[in-house]
Amino acid sequence: MKRRDFALGLPALAAAAHLPALAQAGKTNLVLGMTLEPPGLDPTAGAASAIAEVVQYNIFETLTRINADGSVTPLLAERWEVSPDLRTVTFFLRQGVKFSNGAPCNAEAVKFSFERAAGEKSTNKDKRTFAAMESVSAMDEHTVVIINKEPDPDFLFYMGQATAIIVEPGSAAGNNTQPVGTGPYLLDNWAKGSSITLKAWPGYRNPNAIRIKRATFRFISDPAAQIAAMLSGDIDAFPRVTPRGAAQFRANRRLQLMVGGSRAKTVLAINNRKKPLDDVRVRRAISQAIDRKAVIAGAADGFGVPIGSHYVPGAPGYIDTTGINPYDPERARALFREAGITTPLELSLVLPPPPYARQGGEVIVSELAKIGITAKVQNVEWAQWLANVYGGAHNYDLTIVSHVEPFDLGNFTNPNYYWGYDSPKFDALYERIRNSATEAERNQLLGEAQRMLADDAVLAWLYQPQWLTVAKKGVHGLWQDMPIFVNDLGAISWN
Repeated sequence: MKRRDFALGLPALAAAAHLPALAQAGKTNLVLGMTLEPPGLDPTAGAASAIAEVVQYNIFETLTRINADGSVTPLLAERWEVSPDLRTVTFFLRQGVKFSNGAPCNAEAVKFSFERAAGEKSTNKDKRTFAAMESVSAMDEHTVVIINKEPDPDFLFYMGQATAIIVEPGSAAGNNTQPVGTGPYLLDNWAKGSSITLKAWPGYRNPNAIRIKRATFRFISDPAAQIAAMLSGDIDAFPRVTPRGAAQFRANRRLQLMVGGSRAKTVLAINNRKKPLDDVRVRRAISQAIDRKAVIAGAADGFGVPIGSHYVPGAPGYIDTTGINPYDPERARALFREAGITTPLELSLVLPPPPYARQGGEVIVSELAKIGITAKVQNVEWAQWLANVYGGAHNYDLTIVSHVEPFDLGNFTNPNYYWGYDSPKFDALYERIRNSATEAERNQLLGEAQRMLADDAVLAWLYQPQWLTVAKKGVHGLWQDMPIFVNDLGAISWN
């Protein structure tokens, strides 16, 4: 079922559950590369996408399942029904499902999971989704009724994201280090700074479907080391590998290379709270100082598409906004003069570890220097970025990061979000989007939202990444397109 079916109010009467094909003869151990190490293993407690890359659909499961093409199918819920007003969703749970500690996965566990995600102490990055639930009711052991305060056309999609995992009430507090889920894998070992190993869970409801019995995620942030690990055979597959190795991977007969699309947005985020960045003319000048194509070449080796707002080609309602703040250094300098900015203007540029940020930062520093901005680079580890930039401190002027969530315009309605945008006009428009009656109306409003964000130059949008996945030949089931960041081990086989 495509997520748009929900927006049209069609009943979500799903067919049989997703189950991998029966195990076939082949290799049962797999080593995957990852750029970043997750800070923990509970995706409801942290914002890092690396968490879901290890645990989603492997250790933890959700009511719905998001597939590589963006469609939504059953997982822990075997079917669902949507009310005519699109506010009430009734989920019918799969029977006989247990958590790895033996506790039943039932309606009470779902109720606990979502009320916990909405709770006062919740650090769930999608807390607003769960706080928007007017009620979550366990009607019987296998029936859950959720009444949302307002219609949400993307609700079924959200219920398949890592922030919507179903947790076991008695063990939920320990999930960061000792995760307990309903998925086909268990945590076997975590060698901090090096790797995480998962092993197949014999008690899984369909153990014969698990073809990969042991999977190790190795953390390699350096691009040169990523390339070397694949070429030497130390790594069996590397989703979202550095694009710098593309030519070498293509030339290697032992390897297969896939280039896929994404809904990610790589941005130069701007702290709208801080002077002089609270002046839209200054933010527009920063945007117009940057040659997006140069950034794509330097940060992504050409694997990217320029964007001008927080939406990407291929997404419903997308419009091209790259012409609103085009590359124009002369105009950028004029905007500085209009804003009364005296140059050189010194701004901090905080860069997390991913190669696209560090490599892109070099280009950004050079581009901004042309209009009189001295960007002082601060290279930080991921945990520092999460705490000091994304977290409550908001201690930065500029930063580069990829936002990988497909439908995250709601972040611009949160004045406490790390970029600090506060616009009642945008808030009102977003409410109209959420309550739009038809897909055509919603797409029109989405276009208005993209233009408004570009006009306000909330961020300096750079590009839509094109992700590369490289693997040894014979490895099957890896995602090429990535509507969300997961490594679904249950779909992988190797022969």
